[in-house]
Amino acid sequence: MKIYRNLSAAVVEGLHEIFVNKKYADKVIEKILKSNPKWGARDRRFIAETTYDIVRWYRLFKEISELEEEDFWKLLGVWCLWNNTEFPDWEEFEGLNRKKIEAGYDQAQSTRKIRESIPDWLDELGEKELGPDWDKELTALNEEAKVVLRVNTLKVDRKSLLKQLEEEEISTEAPAQFPDALILEQRQNIFTRQQFKDGLFEVQDAGSQLIAPFLKVEPGHRVVDACAGGGGKTLHLASLMQNKGRIIALDTEAWKLEELKKRARRAGAGNIETRVIESSKTIKRLENSADRLLLDVPCSGLGVIRRNPDAKWKLSLDFIDRVKELQQHILTDYSTMVKPGGLMVYSTCSLLPAENERQVQTFLESHKEKFELLEQKWIKPSEGFDGFYMALLKRKN
Repeated sequence: MKIYRNLSAAVVEGLHEIFVNKKYADKVIEKILKSNPKWGARDRRFIAETTYDIVRWYRLFKEISELEEEDFWKLLGVWCLWNNTEFPDWEEFEGLNRKKIEAGYDQAQSTRKIRESIPDWLDELGEKELGPDWDKELTALNEEAKVVLRVNTLKVDRKSLLKQLEEEEISTEAPAQFPDALILEQRQNIFTRQQFKDGLFEVQDAGSQLIAPFLKVEPGHRVVDACAGGGGKTLHLASLMQNKGRIIALDTEAWKLEELKKRARRAGAGNIETRVIESSKTIKRLENSADRLLLDVPCSGLGVIRRNPDAKWKLSLDFIDRVKELQQHILTDYSTMVKPGGLMVYSTCSLLPAENERQVQTFLESHKEKFELLEQKWIKPSEGFDGFYMALLKRKN
């Protein structure tokens, strides 16, 4: 594979934005790709995949090249050697020694935090929380994420969409354990397809697709999605309810709900009402009103690091401690919206018991008269998709 200076410069620019200016990787790459519409699909794939690769293996690459300072050209050179790609005789790559880097790589295999390219504190936390399981989950988190579609059953069935995509030479797999999912066999920009513009599918990880059905919604229910964000799970709920009943989508960020409105129009989901959480009064007005309540709470996001590898370098123990307090606050304050006999799901995209089952346990200790735990489910990255936790609780009275 030959590498080109303009594409390499784009990768280096992206890495500078991510690591020096602390921008989110997905937004940085999106902006860079929009800056030059003349780049073809292969060029765009090189920029996106190379940038993500270097972000993912940032610590490993720095350690094996013995770089003391931020030199993103040198990191790109290490990436080339790592991929058995010959890099050009550019001055930016001067001083890189293949034998030295290969020896450093061999040496790094004996130290997990370097081999798997994560900060010391995160390795310690993962081992403390997950014990011997941390090894395999960490390895899985460094694999490239699959592109998974969720078929919008308000407009099309899975078999028909699979056939439509096949006719356009887009091969997908329909996994039995995820009834609305299609997994792309080859990564590509699926958002340009007419089927997406027509609202026939959304991009949503297979693990995430298990959360809405876990809430056991039925057509005609009154459902509150209290941390709706951009609305991926809200739209799934609408399709499971066959557009019947009512979904109230709440969030503290108005711009996220505006995005949800656009997506709902595209999907033909007509039973969604959005409300910004302006104060505790927004929640109080909905007390004892919901047949079903989804609390897909803010979390560390450790379960989706394969999709957002820059999170490894942006997360901190302080942030995780703060988010755990927020989770317990949401559980305690928002659970009042469930009416007696109603069901509630608490879910995260974290692997940590401290954010998952222990949060539910703490909540139940102070609410045992009102709530009971019916079921819990863990989706682990080692199973091939993003990591999620979900707990189904019932309000007794």
